[in-house]
Amino acid sequence: MKNIVLKGVGASPGVAIGRAYIYDRYESQISYYNLTSPQMVEKEVRRFRRAVRAAEMELKGLAKRLKTIDEPTPVYIINVHLMILRDRSFVEGVIRRIREEAVNAEWAVRVTVDYFRRIFERMENEYLRERFNDIRYVGQLVLRHLEGKVNKAVFQPEERVIVIASDLSPADTAQMMVDHVLGFATDIGSRTSHTAIVARSLGIPAVVGLERITQSVRTNDIVVVDGMAGVVIVDPDPEVKHRYEEKNRLYLEDRTECMKYAHQPAITKDEYRVRIGGNIEFVEEIPQAVSYGAEGIGLYRTEFIYINKEQLPTEEEHFSIYRRVVESEGLSWATIRTFDLGGDKFFSDPKLAKEMNPQMGLRAIRFCLKEVDLFKVQLRAILRASAFGKTKILFPMISGVEEIREAKRILASVRADLEREGVPVGEEVEVGIMIEVPSAVLVAEALAQEADFFSIGTNDLIQYALAIDRINERVNYLYEPLHPAVIRMIKHVVDVGHHMGIPVAMCGEMAGEPLYTMILLGLDLDELSMNPLAIPKMKMLIQQSSRAEARRIVQRILRMTSAEEVRKYVTDYMLKHYPERWVCEAD
Repeated sequence: MKNIVLKGVGASPGVAIGRAYIYDRYESQISYYNLTSPQMVEKEVRRFRRAVRAAEMELKGLAKRLKTIDEPTPVYIINVHLMILRDRSFVEGVIRRIREEAVNAEWAVRVTVDYFRRIFERMENEYLRERFNDIRYVGQLVLRHLEGKVNKAVFQPEERVIVIASDLSPADTAQMMVDHVLGFATDIGSRTSHTAIVARSLGIPAVVGLERITQSVRTNDIVVVDGMAGVVIVDPDPEVKHRYEEKNRLYLEDRTECMKYAHQPAITKDEYRVRIGGNIEFVEEIPQAVSYGAEGIGLYRTEFIYINKEQLPTEEEHFSIYRRVVESEGLSWATIRTFDLGGDKFFSDPKLAKEMNPQMGLRAIRFCLKEVDLFKVQLRAILRASAFGKTKILFPMISGVEEIREAKRILASVRADLEREGVPVGEEVEVGIMIEVPSAVLVAEALAQEADFFSIGTNDLIQYALAIDRINERVNYLYEPLHPAVIRMIKHVVDVGHHMGIPVAMCGEMAGEPLYTMILLGLDLDELSMNPLAIPKMKMLIQQSSRAEARRIVQRILRMTSAEEVRKYVTDYMLKHYPERWVCEAD
């Protein structure tokens, strides 16, 4: 059958056409047996430690190979796995089970990994939930060394191929990039998985979440992977294949064209300048952000610092990371968001009770104000780092003035402590709040009296405003950034901010969507912060636009009553004035 179309999630843009290669990573069959003497138990502990050391050597070797790649992300992911292998909660957890339950190392590894699985499954945040894949991979690696079956699944295609798999661990993906891979497609996964991050950083087209791609494809089948539309076509006919070859040619031409704008300012034809920042999770992403044209870091999410640690990160650990961020060459500023963790998302304390509705529970600033000592550790580190570069502090999920006032009071006390200790602190550290709760929109004027800037987090604002769980597949079709209520809320926040004399940024996914360019300009936002890969195209579109025209568009859509009406109007306008492939590549 020709032209079998499978729909998934576009994880990395671009089009790949080539032969499929089914990759079936070796899965250990877990053995179980009891140890009948203390001597056998200690012998098993030593066998486990040898397997850990061997796994560590394998990862170090892989990291050495990957250093030949310009992009830093793959090596960093290997370092994450090395960190897990050295983490006491993992290693000592396995050893404790061997000794207390007198079981073989393989079974102890399996039980320990399952223990972590239960913790991560409780996490509401999709990005954090995906981090369990790192622990699972490390467990599988140790198991292979325990059983002496290393490199069972060797990736040795004779030509450049498209890798098809049920799932790909980050290390699998990273190693494949060294070999000749055109693209990949998997049954499971999301845009926030490490494998997707690796693929994007290396420019490899990828589609994940296809559910049954491994059942629909055989090795050597010709497949098309469209990482923009999130589509895989199995056995395309000549016409379809030609159409996608043309789409890929245009995509590559456009990418080259857009990169010419990466290091130019985002200034409209009528001289309105928008600051452009990059959103990052890891310090290692900064070189990429700068290379794609980020003028500063508009949002540094600090949650990952807390993950995969038995002990809470120390002030010195925080400080060393934040200093690397703020003094990075090529950045004019760095906005550091205090951690958005809490409740069932706090890995370092798995005993915290599971909440009925964690998205509306004890998280973000609420958790910080409850656990003040923990909050102060992070604030001290940020203030210390501010002496080395332009630093902004961003408080998440502020819902009213009481929260921002209390957060500022704690920040002031921390600053006073540092000054008494003679520790250098930056003189002008701006304090901002994320507008991501409808109540913050309604009391924006009061909040503006307390903040130096606003940053609109559209991901949560849309979710809360429309009562939509965006990761629930049964209702995520209702998640609509162009809903009139959302547009009006954003406009109100910008108008209030400007009336009160403070700048307003946007750091949600909406900020990097080409289709929304004219709306974002017409709403008069001062700063847009986005995935670095989106920056060159957004700069190009802004340079080719007029703010006066954008304002007229916004005034018109403010009179509309449905998201469907708004989307149709905006899409028709953008297709009329810009090439389709520049503004609608996800369709």
